[in-house]
Order: sequence, then structure tokens, then C-alpha cells
Amino acid sequence: MYRIDRNRALVQTTDFFTPIVDDPFAYGQIAAANALSDVYAMGGRPLTALNLMGIPADLVPSHVINTILRGGAAKIKEARCVLLGGHTIRNPEPIYGLAVTGLVSPRRMLTNANACAGDVLVLTKPLGTGIITTGIKRGLTGRLLERKVIAIMTKLNSVGPELAERGLLKAAVDVTGFGLLGHLGAVCRASGVGAEVCAGAVPVISAEVVELIAAGCVSGGRRDNLELAASFTEWDGATPAQKVLLTDAQTSGGLLLSVPRRNLQKVLKVLKLHHVSSAAVIGNIVASKKPRIRVSA
Repeated sequence: MYRIDRNRALVQTTDFFTPIVDDPFAYGQIAAANALSDVYAMGGRPLTALNLMGIPADLVPSHVINTILRGGAAKIKEARCVLLGGHTIRNPEPIYGLAVTGLVSPRRMLTNANACAGDVLVLTKPLGTGIITTGIKRGLTGRLLERKVIAIMTKLNSVGPELAERGLLKAAVDVTGFGLLGHLGAVCRASGVGAEVCAGAVPVISAEVVELIAAGCVSGGRRDNLELAASFTEWDGATPAQKVLLTDAQTSGGLLLSVPRRNLQKVLKVLKLHHVSSAAVIGNIVASKKPRIRVSA
């Protein structure tokens, strides 16, 4: 962040990754939504974006490259953000994403460092994107589930700035590569608190996710995430499948919100107005001398 004056600060962020779905237009949308999410998670509104692309030019046809860029541009337009240009390089495998500049009020900005004991934890998107996209790569998912996960990953977290500007939250973070527990652990460390999570209350994209877990569809990052989570997590009856889900590396995941209990109904109302259909109360922040998370079934 860069503070301009007492009322304005710039948010600068960038993110990109290799394709996780076969549809190039959807890939462009997902990568753009994922990059924009960092600005939304801080309570900011995106202003401008730059394309970042690496392509093995001899292997990827120009019409596929154009389709990826059109997908990204469509999502940038939906965010009411301006695409200023970008840069492309040759790369052994395709990568695409954005560098995004946003604007936020320093007095209303969100960080992961202000969660307070007694706050309620609200998650705005269901988990399972890493598991499902691994299943897609292995040919174990049907078109219906693929369309469902694409719809979730392409949905913008644009509700973030409205919640911030209304002063309804204490802290927020978007759930991405470190999984739910990894990002919640970061909130606990930064805020000097602990947390309790009810695994059964965490929304899941589809019941098929459990079947995919049983089939071994586990993203590579999930193993590192589980090892990291083990250092600060107490498992209290959670099933093996729930452990996998809570440490599954997400792509363009939802926002994890730390909400003062008095504001919970207002927050849920705003989420409903933004058509955030999978929002769920999954636990709460607790006082703790150590940043520990207790996960119950």
C-alpha cells in the first residue's frame, strides 16, 4: 500500500498462474478474478490493470492466446477497472495474470491484523477448487462439476469494499494457495488471537469433492499446507477428508471475514444483496496467548 493523503491510499498487487482448466476464456477470467481479489480483500476498489503473460509461442496458437486475454478483459470490465496494457514473454508453459492498482481509504482499509476475540468467522465461497481442478486434469470430473467450479472461481469478491466502507469488519483475507487454515493461521498470528472452526459448517462446492479426495485428487500444495497447519492446529474429531478440504490450495477463493458479532446480520444481509449464496458462519475468534486454531468436526 502507498498512502497518498489522509483519505486515499493506493493498493498494488500482482498474481498469475498456469492454466487450471481447459477452456482458455475461463482460464483468463479465473486468473483475472484471482488477481483482483487481493484489492477487494483489503477493502479497495480496482482502478487499473496490466496483463502479465508468458507463452510458449511455438506451441500455443494465437487464437488461444487472444481468447485468454479476452477472458481476462471481460472480468476486468466487470470489475469496472481499466485495462492499460501489459507485457508478454516467451515461457516454457503458459502463465497469465494481472498487476492491479486499487484505491482504498486508509481509515477503512482491511488487513489480517485486527481480528478480535469474540468476532465471528464468515467464509464467502465454498472450498474444494484445488481438489476439483486436480480431478479435471485427471479426467475424473463431469462437465456439470467443471462448470460449477469455474462459476465459483470467476465470481469477483467485489463485496469486500462495501463491507469495509460500512465499517462492518475487523479483518479480512482472501483464501487462496495456503488453504483456509493457512490463511486463518496468518490472521491469528498477525492479530495475536486464536480461532475455533467447525469443519462441518464449512461450505463445500459439491458432495463429489469427498469422492475425489478418496480417489486421491489432492493438489500438490495441499501436502505442504497440511504440514504447515499441523504446527498451529488442534484437530478435535475432524475426519481425514475434512483435514484435506481445510488445507486444500484454493484458486480465486472467497473472503474470510472477521466480523464483530453485533454486525453479523448486517454483513449477511450485504452478502445476500451481492448474491453471495454460499456465505457461511464457520467459527469464531478466541483469546489466546498462542495463535492456535482448534478444528472440531
